[in-house]
Amino acid sequence: MSACPARGGGRWVTVPPERVHPWIDGFAGRHGPFSASGDARVVRLVAEDGALAELHVPFPPMKPGPPHVTRLVAHAGAERRVGVFLVRLGGYAAGVFHGSALVASKVGSRLVQGRTAAGGWSQQRFARRRKNQAAQVFDDAVETAVRVLSPYLGELDGMVLGGDRRAVDALRPDRRLAPLLALETEPFVVVPDPRLAVLRETPATFRAVRVRVVDPG
Repeated sequence: MSACPARGGGRWVTVPPERVHPWIDGFAGRHGPFSASGDARVVRLVAEDGALAELHVPFPPMKPGPPHVTRLVAHAGAERRVGVFLVRLGGYAAGVFHGSALVASKVGSRLVQGRTAAGGWSQQRFARRRKNQAAQVFDDAVETAVRVLSPYLGELDGMVLGGDRRAVDALRPDRRLAPLLALETEPFVVVPDPRLAVLRETPATFRAVRVRVVDPG
């Protein structure tokens, strides 16, 4: 589990799906009995000492209604087929997961030259070359995503995107990705290098339950 400050107060805690129930038990142990409420996207626990925990439902919507905690634990722990598409300027990865198991994947990379401080015509030629290299990487990335993920399109419970946001946003207008992007779900997985080993680790992020915890004042 990991934690970081939350905008608006409190802190974010990331809880693996198999640890959600023990985490809630620990919350009750630290803060006392709680009341639970919620909807299809968030379950809220308010403890007797005033502590608040907002558990954000992964792969919403969840069927709402009591018992809220039981529903969330079952929903978070379900094994789903999830597509993952990671893109950065120099590389990409696409994969299909069943639960935490990677069942299909393809990764690739291409050289994209770094920026230069040279001026004049040399700089313009360099900029055109770099732009062409980036365009080729993005085209390869889209082709790979379509080839790897499209055969599973009817089975996917969601599409997780990641890598670099600017790179992903540059690909969004590509019509070949439209059926996959229609399944997009949070979170966006920021990674420095979309290698196979990094792809394999993404379930730890996209399957987790994000919890905003606000301690009593």
